[in-house]
Amino acid sequence: MIAKIGRGSNLYGALAYNQLKVEKGSGQVLYTNKIIETPDGSYAVGQLLRSFEPYLLANRKTEKPVLHISLNPDPNDKVSDEQFEELAQKYMQEMGYGEQPFVVFKHTDLERTHIHIVSVCVDEDGKKISDKFEKRRSMDVCRELEKEYCLISAIEKKQNPQNQIFMPVDYNAGDIKSQMASVIRHLPKNYKFEGFGAYNALLSLFNIATEEVKGEFNGITRQGLIYFALNEKGEKASNPFKASLFGKQAGYVQLQQHYAQSKELLKNEPSKALLKTTIEMSFQEASDEREFKKRLLERRINTVVRRNGQGRVYGITFVDHSSKSVWNGSQLGKNFSANVFNDLWNNDNKMDQPAKGNVNSKDKITIDEEIKEPNNLFGFLVKEDLSYSHEESNFFKFFGGLLSNAKAEDYDEELFTNQIKNKARRKKR
Repeated sequence: MIAKIGRGSNLYGALAYNQLKVEKGSGQVLYTNKIIETPDGSYAVGQLLRSFEPYLLANRKTEKPVLHISLNPDPNDKVSDEQFEELAQKYMQEMGYGEQPFVVFKHTDLERTHIHIVSVCVDEDGKKISDKFEKRRSMDVCRELEKEYCLISAIEKKQNPQNQIFMPVDYNAGDIKSQMASVIRHLPKNYKFEGFGAYNALLSLFNIATEEVKGEFNGITRQGLIYFALNEKGEKASNPFKASLFGKQAGYVQLQQHYAQSKELLKNEPSKALLKTTIEMSFQEASDEREFKKRLLERRINTVVRRNGQGRVYGITFVDHSSKSVWNGSQLGKNFSANVFNDLWNNDNKMDQPAKGNVNSKDKITIDEEIKEPNNLFGFLVKEDLSYSHEESNFFKFFGGLLSNAKAEDYDEELFTNQIKNKARRKKR
């Protein structure tokens, strides 16, 4: 279980954020402590505020008296409402806030059901409750609660590199923005890729695509990115989301820097030779495109094929999940270029041709040509290539996702926290 402790000065904002979840049907008030009750048992932000007023009025000098805590068990933990109530009470007691007024909200808008606790960190006399070694104490309390309630240990899971929890975006499951955020925010941290085409190929494995947009402001040309969720046919299934919603690492400028860094790292990537050998072996073993992809999937390698409207292969990208590297075919050598695969799959050439290195045509597609197909940004997201096959679906299920050592996040919560921080900075200015 993971605990996140936030502090602020806006009690109304913290309560309103959680109450909005309740009104939308994706949350509920699970437990209250020292909170004024209503005859019908319902709760409203104004009514909840009154229970905290005496503490805030008595507050002496504490600038951030509001506590906003979230307790997050592992998605595989089955925690009942009664257990959530007990977890909240015991956590608050051990952290020194057991006698404070607090409200426990349960959130169900993510696959990872979790709770939020809103309280204040000043007592009835306005004195701040000690937060010495708070993070350390919080971790100790979480470990104790994990043992008491037989929950999956967050420490053990973090140390296990095979624990990978992110899955492709399911546009039917709702909360698309949060699903996309939990993937987009981690891809640049985990994978090396040289350009926009390679990035889009990687995103497509998670049912996400991005487009470059250009505009002009005060005579200055601006460039940016927008993101979409894709359906099982590789078609846009959501409204566009601005890159800024997913953090700096998802933006145009930051990704340009990542491309440059990746280019240097991939020059000396030790797994490149092994990848080439693996692909060549799959050439010889497979009789067609489907079998070729399947054999690579068994070795933790995804193949993303880009075709134009006439079905011609104009680009191919290999995503090696073992080394966390993304390669356009021509980066690996002439025998792995798009033209070679087009000949293999569209012109009935033999599968062993690339392995022997017999392709010497002068018109092979370069890396830049593989990445740039005019007026067809989403040409490689056609149904034939990127609607998940049975084998690809099983790949995700078997490995449990692709991003190692990452935690599922409540994206709306982080966005709310950042808005509060930005508001505080503006006030200081």
